[in-house]
Amino acid sequence: QVQLVESGGGLVQPGGSLRLSCAASGSIFRLYTMGWYRQAPGKQRELVAAIGAGSTNYADSVKGRFTISRDDAKNTVYLQMNTLKPEDTAIYYCNAVHRLVQGLDYWGQGTQVTVSL
Repeated sequence: QVQLVESGGGLVQPGGSLRLSCAASGSIFRLYTMGWYRQAPGKQRELVAAIGAGSTNYADSVKGRFTISRDDAKNTVYLQMNTLKPEDTAIYYCNAVHRLVQGLDYWGQGTQVTVSL
């Protein structure tokens, strides 16, 4: 069992920055691929960024603006978001998927990010 707790969301003006954190507990963090997803009102949840063992991938809409990173010693994954746009407004969710065992897939409760004047 893995518990994920997100933090760092809030209200920011267009062009601003935020850093989201996701703290994990309950299992061996380094065995999990970690991801950030987001869901805007009326839209499906979408992958924003993911990080595995030395590899990362990003949605085209955030490439060059967002950076995902992880600190396995602290059991934490981060999402640095720069040059934020109103269309980045969404609830952001942390996700953990075990790289070796199928079916071990966990979600955090989400944190709201609002980009507005």
